[in-house]
Amino acid sequence: MVFGVYLGVALLAYLIGSIPTGFLVARARGVDIRSAGSGNIGATNTFRVLGRSAGVAVLLADAAKGAVPCAVLPPLAWRVASAGDSLNAEWLAIAAGVAAVLGHNYTCWLRFKGGKGIATTAGVLLVLMPVAFGACLAAWVVVFALSRYVSLASLAAAVTLPVSVWLWGQSRALLGIAAALGLLAIGKHRANIRRLLNGTESRVARRKHDSPPPSS
Repeated sequence: MVFGVYLGVALLAYLIGSIPTGFLVARARGVDIRSAGSGNIGATNTFRVLGRSAGVAVLLADAAKGAVPCAVLPPLAWRVASAGDSLNAEWLAIAAGVAAVLGHNYTCWLRFKGGKGIATTAGVLLVLMPVAFGACLAAWVVVFALSRYVSLASLAAAVTLPVSVWLWGQSRALLGIAAALGLLAIGKHRANIRRLLNGTESRVARRKHDSPPPSS
């Protein structure tokens, strides 16, 4: 029964995380986001292709896909579990968080091709590790403000994640998950890393009269 509870939490979290919000928002406007801009279904490409309002909506929705499973599913699991089941609240939340990120990154609705998981990971951190969330957000904002590269800012946040968890003295379980999520985010940015090294990565324009960045 215990294994079934963890599996059920992970499966539900995956399904929530797998909702392709960027794809659906773009589809509602008659655009296949997979064939526009960078082809990614995440908030950054939605922002480039459809504008600020759509990009912010997708950003918040993707973050909610990480936060809601972590906050809601563990308490529900406790209710359906038998009295004798030895459940661990932290591991239930970890299972939900990891599954939600994997759902976003590898959504079953789009042949397991999804986003890069930064916003969804942020939602997970907000619930599981709020201090790490603050550190990652600060790293993202600083690097983005200096470079205007969304990808570089996301990579900085991914590196900051396990370091901040380690410095704050969190449990080994949370440290391991933080390291795994950070590595997953870096791995999903392989193409961006190559473009950064080649000098061909897109920047976000600083002023309205700046020319728009090339699609990536």
